[in-house]
Amino acid sequence: MHAGALEAIPEPPSLIDLRRRTQAMMPRVDIGELILEVMSWCPQFATAYTHIGGGARISDNLDLTLAAVLTAQALNVGWGPVVTPGVDALTRSRIGHVYQNYVRAETHAGANAALIDAQAGIGTAQLWGGGLVAAVDGTRFVVPVRSIDARANPKYFGRRKGSTLLNMINDQGVGLAGMVLSGTPRDSLYAVDLMYRRDGGLRPQVLISDTGSYSDMVFGLLKLLGVAYRPELADLPDQKLWRIDPAADYGPLDRAARGRIDLAKITRHWPDIVRVAASVHSGQVSASDVMRMLQHGGNPTQLGDALAHFGRIFKTVHVLTYVDREPYRRDIKWMRNLQEERHGLGKHVFHGRKGELREAYHAGMEDQLGALGLIVNAITLWNTRYLDDALNQLRAQGYPVLDTDIARLHPYWHKHINVHGHYSFQPPEPARRALRDPDLPDDE
Repeated sequence: MHAGALEAIPEPPSLIDLRRRTQAMMPRVDIGELILEVMSWCPQFATAYTHIGGGARISDNLDLTLAAVLTAQALNVGWGPVVTPGVDALTRSRIGHVYQNYVRAETHAGANAALIDAQAGIGTAQLWGGGLVAAVDGTRFVVPVRSIDARANPKYFGRRKGSTLLNMINDQGVGLAGMVLSGTPRDSLYAVDLMYRRDGGLRPQVLISDTGSYSDMVFGLLKLLGVAYRPELADLPDQKLWRIDPAADYGPLDRAARGRIDLAKITRHWPDIVRVAASVHSGQVSASDVMRMLQHGGNPTQLGDALAHFGRIFKTVHVLTYVDREPYRRDIKWMRNLQEERHGLGKHVFHGRKGELREAYHAGMEDQLGALGLIVNAITLWNTRYLDDALNQLRAQGYPVLDTDIARLHPYWHKHINVHGHYSFQPPEPARRALRDPDLPDDE
């Protein structure tokens, strides 16, 4: 079997001009002001940050301090650049107090839920997708300090060690969940966990991952959980297809279908297979723990082997569909490209200290990378809203805006967003900034 490399669909002149115009119309903004503006749109964003002791929240400009804390963490620049002399809400002691007492994984999750809901209500985001397709992938960070939560991998970290932020996004471009992992473990062990740890949004019906992160057992488990698993595939000539009937003649595919699915083994272990899926779905056990238990010492247990045989049915269907249908491959590739664009935005934001994660403990890593995911989502929402405004203005001016062109845009532009230098935290007076004129020369 062979699936030829997908050739890029040529961009029509209408798409090229629409992208140029909408990018030029984005208002310029400082990252701190962007966060405050998003907070004004989504009141639940700031109110999600409650005191760790359950006491009364600070009533005096807490949103201003939160914006400074999130900026410092997401940009990896420390407190110095966000401290503003003469502003009580932006003193070093106030920023440190809010960080220690208000910022933690559960408050990040509550704030992120507000952003996910806001993104889903924008018409442009709805043209990108319905929120039912998700993709999982990891961003790698070098950890230059001594930490038990960092592992070696020369491919990603050179001679040093690092950690991975595994994240899940949906087809509306917004991040649904994230978790910090030591080193670079296989994504498939944790992809299902992310699906059940979403901060918000709809439960995915389709899950997409990269080439090297799938397994037969994951195919089986996700099928039982009602999710279609669609990993991107490589090395198709080496793929083994699986059959139930050894006497069947599959013509040109007969040699590829050299694997045998043991239905008797599946039947024998079926009650336990169903119990495993029910335990994962009800939250009694994590999918990653189940996968480790079913692969004792690197070899599958009898139950794990039975689940793998069940999963091979759907893996075979996926491989055949992947080869046979180009639109199927393009949909997978589109989500993978979307996630790579998001990774690029994340790396652009997390630029301080050479982009290295200098937290030694897992809780600190989760807090900082949770802030990064949250700010990337805030940028995504801000860009989507202003892109929606720009498209509506172009339509009102009689400019031809095609839905097919909008579907090929993404919300990860960042040229107009300042993430360098000393940061401003002055919220804008109007609820929305004025769009720029796309026909005027760029004054940068």
